[in-house]
Amino acid sequence: MAGIEDGIGAFVKGAFRIGQTAVALGQGGWDLLTSSDAPAPRVLRQTFERLGTTYIKLGQFIASAPSVFPPEYVTEFQKCLDKTDPIPFSQIEKVLRNELKKDPYEVFRSIDPEPLASASIAQVHAAELKDGRDVVIKVQKPGVDDIILTDLNFLFLWAQVLEWLAPEFSRTSFKNIVQDMQKIMMEECDFIHESRNIQEFEKFLEKTGNARVTVPKVHTKYTTARLLTMDRLYGVPLTDLESIRKYTNDPEGTLILALNTWFMSLMACDFFHADVHAGNLMVLEDGRIAFIDFGIVGRISKKTWGGIQGLMESMETRDFQRMAESLINIGATEGPVNEQAFAKDLEKVFEGMEHLEKLAGKNQDVEEQEINRLLIDMAEAGQKNGIRFPREFALLIKQFLYFDRYIRILAPELKMFEDDRIVRSQQELPGMALPSGGPGKKRRKKQ
Repeated sequence: MAGIEDGIGAFVKGAFRIGQTAVALGQGGWDLLTSSDAPAPRVLRQTFERLGTTYIKLGQFIASAPSVFPPEYVTEFQKCLDKTDPIPFSQIEKVLRNELKKDPYEVFRSIDPEPLASASIAQVHAAELKDGRDVVIKVQKPGVDDIILTDLNFLFLWAQVLEWLAPEFSRTSFKNIVQDMQKIMMEECDFIHESRNIQEFEKFLEKTGNARVTVPKVHTKYTTARLLTMDRLYGVPLTDLESIRKYTNDPEGTLILALNTWFMSLMACDFFHADVHAGNLMVLEDGRIAFIDFGIVGRISKKTWGGIQGLMESMETRDFQRMAESLINIGATEGPVNEQAFAKDLEKVFEGMEHLEKLAGKNQDVEEQEINRLLIDMAEAGQKNGIRFPREFALLIKQFLYFDRYIRILAPELKMFEDDRIVRSQQELPGMALPSGGPGKKRRKKQ
């Protein structure tokens, strides 16, 4: 009887959610018809934000896949922020009780009812364990996984209908995109998966003898699929030069350490951190660097990594012919590609990058939208020449551009692809030891 009641309850919730979606999409369509100055991408983004969790993540997926979606949508969805109003603390306590199978105050001495952050999937609170250790708890909002599954099933159904009504849409592989999203979002909803990512990165740091970089310690005893408990780390983001100088007299060496750690993870770890924005890369009070939030990670094939290495070397020398060759090896092509034409298009893209560098000289905090504009331009150059890049490529390039921002703030003279202190290939990993920061000679450009 209980199983039947649960099934009816799930059906009612699903039907209600589909009704909510239909109303929101209808409102978006009405806004588009009645507003002469509201562009379709903006209306769609606002509609997605109204729909919440799944659609915000879909918007972020669009923003991170410039080789799949039209550039005007990619640009607009850069504004799709995953910040939501916090839910009442009483609901958080209920989730904690369900996950811990006991009164949460038998585990925690105190929990701050005011969240440190609130996103579509989870809410983060500061807490203190019974032994006095400061921790943060990442708590999944109630019903999120059910909403995501309902939404994705709805999207998958409409993708099939759309491809049946308009066969040309099958070329966009929208059904495959929905399936990819389901895998990514289900992983993001599974905090055990995220805790394993943190622990795997910790093992990578130990294996490489890297004691100057850390990750939050996971308390597995108090971690479940919907609850992640970690030590709280105190520090400042990598963009806060003034505060960093209080913790270390070598900001440039600190940045090189962060760069080397991330580059080495591409070669010596099963995944790379795919969201190294300033909030996720901190300088701690003792001068160490901390990588936090492993909800978004990327994995690359040997072929893609080989292409990336060639791309980095060609960026160093501005050898656009080799750059084109490397990118062709990374992407998927439907036929022969004219390397010469592609190389010329890439040269134009990097002229735009040089313009961005001049802009950065006037304003150190380069807008993320400008960074994404470069990604879009590179993807457009690829599409124009019959190349479609995997999503992991866009994730990788975006991390390079984040580091480019940090370089302009902490070490304006440093050249990421020229400095000998920066590790960029497997051959440069003697005994898996990290080169030290501080002054060092720069790699000479090839003639």
